[in-house]
Amino acid sequence: MARQEAMPLLTPFKAGRLELAHRVVLAPLTRCRSYGNVPQPHAAVYYSQRATRGGLLITEATGVSTTAQGYPETPGIWTPEQVEAWKPIVDAVHRKGALFFCQMWHVGRVSTNDFQPDGQAPISSTDKQISPDAEPGMVYSKPRRLRADEIPGIVDDFRRAARNAVEAGFDGVEIHGANGYLLEQFMKDGANDRDDEYGGSLENRCRFAVEVVDAVVGEVGAHRVGIRLSPFLDYMDCADSDPAALAGYMVRQLNKHDGFLYCHMVEPRMAVVDGRRQIPHRLLPFRKAFNGTFIAAGGYDREEGNKVVAEGYTDLVAYGRLFLANPDLPKRFELGAPLNKYDRSTFYTQDPVVGYTDYPFLDEENNGPAANDA
Repeated sequence: MARQEAMPLLTPFKAGRLELAHRVVLAPLTRCRSYGNVPQPHAAVYYSQRATRGGLLITEATGVSTTAQGYPETPGIWTPEQVEAWKPIVDAVHRKGALFFCQMWHVGRVSTNDFQPDGQAPISSTDKQISPDAEPGMVYSKPRRLRADEIPGIVDDFRRAARNAVEAGFDGVEIHGANGYLLEQFMKDGANDRDDEYGGSLENRCRFAVEVVDAVVGEVGAHRVGIRLSPFLDYMDCADSDPAALAGYMVRQLNKHDGFLYCHMVEPRMAVVDGRRQIPHRLLPFRKAFNGTFIAAGGYDREEGNKVVAEGYTDLVAYGRLFLANPDLPKRFELGAPLNKYDRSTFYTQDPVVGYTDYPFLDEENNGPAANDA
């Protein structure tokens, strides 16, 4: 008990109606193991391995429609078959006493014709193609600019996906408004070159994202909704000339919904100084301005996570690669135990076990590698 009291990451927290036992959140991580866009039984093993009583898990990004796909074997939640496939996975997590949110996404132009129905062009805010430099070795197809009269249909896809997620048993949903995907393609002036009501001014560029938030909140309730934002990132040719203004505007829109659950924001890119990541800590103004629970993400380790929680910089900390490689991450943090090293080469492979459910727990250390993460 004394150890837990001394460690801010392991203190309880009340997020809206959710009673969390600790502040260590599983970040949404694309895993590419949902064959035919249908979640598989091995996902129940993967997520339940990382579930703890009172812990919060966020799923890998989950498509809202047939046009939302941009990567191989990613899950969806737009068909009855997908909803039914998610149910035992959600049940497995709930049996461990954890809370489970479904991250809903649409990749927009981060796709190719091969992933689109009938080989069509991916849809976006623009018809500008992502440059070949954005991801070496990957060529994204030229997108088609969405017409303004098509946008309500995409908004409805998010609304329907949120309803499906609740039907599947999820405790709530996270709207993916980050990392260069469709919502961010509209929000950021580096990717939005429109001259209609969805382009130009900050308010116009954010209109689509705000409409998605409003629709999802209206469908499942603000207490079940979070959003992920990455205003400072330049990912997939998605940069903004004034990221602080963008973040501030979006937080004000979220605050219009009484009880909006959480804002999950990604730190700016980090420099490495003396072998350690230096986290910029530029999210504080938005954490202060937001009325709900704030989740910070972006390269945190145990020491930095404890520091930002203790300082009140954030309520919760989302861990990606460390949680991927350490299914018992909260326990390892508690004990100060060494961490398994993650293997980047298996992040996005389609194997149902390797790099997925085979990372050892502390009590299995003799059966697998354990080394400090660099």
